[in-house]
Amino acid sequence: MKEILKVSGLSKTFKLSSKQQKLEKTSEKTKTAVKDLSFSAYEGEIFGLLGPNGAGKTTTLRMLATLIKPDSGDALVDGVSVVGQPEEVRKKIGFLTSELKLEDFFTPDFLFDFFSDMHKVPDDVRNQRKTELFGKFGIDRFAQVKVANLSTGMKQKVSLVVSLVHDPDIIIFDEPTNGLDVITAKVVTDFLIELKNRGKTVLVSTHIFSLIEKICDRVGIIVDGEMVICDDLENITKEKSLEDVFFDLYFERKGDEV
Repeated sequence: MKEILKVSGLSKTFKLSSKQQKLEKTSEKTKTAVKDLSFSAYEGEIFGLLGPNGAGKTTTLRMLATLIKPDSGDALVDGVSVVGQPEEVRKKIGFLTSELKLEDFFTPDFLFDFFSDMHKVPDDVRNQRKTELFGKFGIDRFAQVKVANLSTGMKQKVSLVVSLVHDPDIIIFDEPTNGLDVITAKVVTDFLIELKNRGKTVLVSTHIFSLIEKICDRVGIIVDGEMVICDDLENITKEKSLEDVFFDLYFERKGDEV
């Protein structure tokens, strides 16, 4: 398999405000969110990054999406450096995060056109993709409805399609089913599998064991910003369930902290 994503020694530390120190119950002025993280993802697979809240998953994905710079290390996205060539990386990826807030005033139709223009998608290609994606996710009936008047699930669907306007080969999703009803969650997970079957590389972060077990080929478990295991899902769950493996590793690492 072709290696599409190669992450090498990514690290990121943030300064903590006094308020954050109180929330974290620490006197430390900095927090290392990600520490020397390395892994790879391959063409035509879904890679799952599994960990509890605060493990560093979102920070990792934000570095891969070039939204923030790592303090050290690098990642190659189809051979292109997130540190040295962030503009080129953005052309190759689609990034969906729960932090993406769609402007309430605009409609799905306008937003799809706007993001297509940003990626310089030709009009005929844009229209074809819009028809296909809006139909697949049931957005077509709400194409002219302002975002403010859409349901949470429909907003998530719109966020998904606008992140894919340029038909990227590498798709990065942060908690793709978080907060969705079961019907919308199934539509999204089925679509991730469809992308994989089309030869796309999909990177998903989540804390949901069943999602990893349903769609992922390989999984990396991250705790306190460090990768504790990374392998084919079937190798990791050979003798135990993914949940049991995770908690064994988690409690082994955390020890007396828990």
